[in-house]
Amino acid sequence: MKWLPGLLLLTALLLTSCEQRVESEKEEYPTPFETGNGNTSATYQEVLDFYIHLAREFPQVNLQTLGMTDSQHPLHLVTFNPEGNFNFQRLGPEKTVLLVLNGIHPGEPDGIDASMMLMRDLATGALEAPENIVVAMVPVYNVGGALQRNSATRANQNGPEQYGFRGNARNYDLNRDFIKMDTHNARSFAEIFHMVQPDFFLDTHVSNGADYTYALTHLFTQYQKLGGPLGAYQEEVLRPALEAALKERDWDITPYVNVFNRPPESGFSQFMDSPRYSTGYTTLWNVPGMMLETHMLKPYSTRVEGTYAVLETTLQLMAEHGPRLSKLREASAAYWEGAAYYPLAWAVDSLHYQELPFKGYKARWIPSRVTGQERLQYDREQPVDTVLAYYNNFRATDSVRIPRAYLMPLQWEGIRERLDWNHIQYSTLEADTVMQVTAYRIANYQTYNRPYEGHYPHYATAVSPDTLEVAFREGDLYIPTAQPGLRYLLETLEPQGVDSFFNWNFFDPILQRKEGYSPYVFEDEAASLLAADSTLRKAFEARKASDAAFAGSAGAQLNWIYMHSPHYEPAHNRYPVYRLE
Repeated sequence: MKWLPGLLLLTALLLTSCEQRVESEKEEYPTPFETGNGNTSATYQEVLDFYIHLAREFPQVNLQTLGMTDSQHPLHLVTFNPEGNFNFQRLGPEKTVLLVLNGIHPGEPDGIDASMMLMRDLATGALEAPENIVVAMVPVYNVGGALQRNSATRANQNGPEQYGFRGNARNYDLNRDFIKMDTHNARSFAEIFHMVQPDFFLDTHVSNGADYTYALTHLFTQYQKLGGPLGAYQEEVLRPALEAALKERDWDITPYVNVFNRPPESGFSQFMDSPRYSTGYTTLWNVPGMMLETHMLKPYSTRVEGTYAVLETTLQLMAEHGPRLSKLREASAAYWEGAAYYPLAWAVDSLHYQELPFKGYKARWIPSRVTGQERLQYDREQPVDTVLAYYNNFRATDSVRIPRAYLMPLQWEGIRERLDWNHIQYSTLEADTVMQVTAYRIANYQTYNRPYEGHYPHYATAVSPDTLEVAFREGDLYIPTAQPGLRYLLETLEPQGVDSFFNWNFFDPILQRKEGYSPYVFEDEAASLLAADSTLRKAFEARKASDAAFAGSAGAQLNWIYMHSPHYEPAHNRYPVYRLE
């Protein structure tokens, strides 16, 4: 056995040589953050150059362009696969795909810098890559915002020295655009998302609504909205596993502190991510997700290092939980396809909450030197450990029966485009035909009186259903609900949905009458209609007797008769998407 000491020495030398090689390669591909002073972030061109260099040197890394952005610069996707296979359609079932989105708000560049280090470390072997994992990453989503580099627009943020702007090239907030898809960015992301078909989605952000000791907070998609065993697995397994793994690395993380300008100690609710947001959108295809929200008051170096820790930890969790997650995603899709009803509206369950240990700072209200009124102040010299109420349970407040299909006239091209961008399956009618369908009339809605992301959205929408025989034309769309995009269809085509196409103003022309009447002419016609129709006359008199304001308004009375007459146009408030039950 005299050879054993020599073998051990050789092994030690090889390991030392390997470690030196890895460290050398790591130094050969430094990021601008690493070569800076801990308070610098990469420019858009530096990010692009870095990944071009990495992809040229390492066969496990691929850089490709997929679609355009509003800035007229293309959107890029960086992929790491230990096997060097970048055809997502040909990945084996053993592969788990993690999709990471960075720079949706380029003033929050923590994820941009941390992801560069992660991809470099995976490529060079500085970080051991799980064989069953593929990492797909959008390095900078909001290219236009990244190019609007400045040092002033993040008024409360503690670094970096320069950063991008929240709005994109056309001043849209891209994290409100995943359903309405006003931007080229959103359309290109949909192309990436449906090509990659991820098992988990991670979106990197920075935010601050209060002050506390945590540098990291997580915003998982609301698990009851995600639904079924998949939602329960995210809440009961993935979330605790992430928190525990980070704690082992000396990184505390807490749920996103959903408060603004008030101390969190009185408790707070989970943020409800409707489909306009990234994780709300991915949920529509049964993809669980998380927004990482670092705390903007913490030093930039701390935030980047924390983001790296979350990226690496998520990678390891996906390696462990990926096979189970894949099966649960399939089960979730089957569950919704077999469901009779689908929930469209949610509210916080105020009766049930989780007791959440929380590490905050002592808060007090003091006179403002600016306004003279009371202002909130946190004392970082007095950390406070407490247990607060975290309301992370939601209940469905409205639901809709799932139809067999939707029918939509071909002239609504903007809707058809969005169905295409999201790979929705449909066919077109081959001949004119009459079908019995459920038709909605918009019974009530309210509209915001201030612009919001290029729209004046509706809300509190209510519909009145009718069963009608409707004549459809050759070329009209037949959209079955038995397909992977079921949840997308229900959230967008049911007008009551918070982010429905109706509420985003795509059908506003139906809300305006195109014909009318002159009162002095219609007076005689109205009298004739009441005289000829006793049922109409009785309803009219009953309305006058029960409604004093109506009885006192000649205009309201004439309008009521007009709207109950054959002259009233059928298209007014008639929602032009029909349900086949």
